[in-house]
Amino acid sequence: MNFLITGAAGFLGSALANHLSRQGHQVRGLDDLSTGDKDALSPDVNFTRGDVNDRPKLWTLLQDVDVVYHLAARVSVPESVLYPREYNAVNVGGTVSLMEAMRDVGVRRVVMASSGAVYGDMAEQPIVEKTPPNPRSPYAVSKLAAEHYIRTIGALWGIDTVSLRIFNAYGPGQPIPVSHPPVVPHFIKQTLRNGTLVVHNNGKQTRDYVYVDDVITAMTAATTAPGLDGLVINVGSGEENSIRDLVNAVTKIIPGKAEVIYNPRVSGGVSQMCADLTLAKKKLSYKPSVSLEEGLKLTLGKDKRFSV
Repeated sequence: MNFLITGAAGFLGSALANHLSRQGHQVRGLDDLSTGDKDALSPDVNFTRGDVNDRPKLWTLLQDVDVVYHLAARVSVPESVLYPREYNAVNVGGTVSLMEAMRDVGVRRVVMASSGAVYGDMAEQPIVEKTPPNPRSPYAVSKLAAEHYIRTIGALWGIDTVSLRIFNAYGPGQPIPVSHPPVVPHFIKQTLRNGTLVVHNNGKQTRDYVYVDDVITAMTAATTAPGLDGLVINVGSGEENSIRDLVNAVTKIIPGKAEVIYNPRVSGGVSQMCADLTLAKKKLSYKPSVSLEEGLKLTLGKDKRFSV
């Protein structure tokens, strides 16, 4: 099959592109490299540097494409609070531009990477897809708006659409920016350096950490699975772990003497987050296979930035 992946040089995009390429598919990748890394892509991936809002470029890249994976997005929750206009332009505007280009060229299926962040703080866990979203950041709002756009435009123009609400994905190659780094690779890096693990609030807030290979399994299943049109589907581990659990897991497998500091003055975000995977199992035959401890060991062993 022929695929186009937007955001192909990002963490999930590169993992997906490389996987599809290894399976013998023809893969085109688009990324503006604002945060992505071209070197993370296999040489077999036909990469183009560009903006997802560039419709003429999209028209060219979409020729003879069977399925589009839409991952191009700005993804930092704290950054989105500072720059909501930019997040709207990329995450929402880029989605609309892509859908228009798909209509023009005649591509009939798109799988979008959305986020579990759209739910916000929910009292009932695990969270099912029918739960009314309560986004708490411009990033989450932009992802929810993008979901509505692809579903609505897809229905109007005959394009099959599905949005995968991915929870806290982690794994080898995940970027560690200086400002607001993802917690899993940051904690690994700090522990290896005998550094400091700063835990916001009391550390009892929970998240659903899902290993990158499990995410890719769900995404590839969405390529041809029937009966997905218009759906949103959770993709996570189905397991709820607190930040304290994560600290204990990291420090258990990494030889080091990291100092753990709790900062009660900083919000820890939503109090609970865990994905209900019933729909994913039904529609994608999805069953995550990597536990948190195993995923941390795989990340530590496969990521060249880490050495013990």
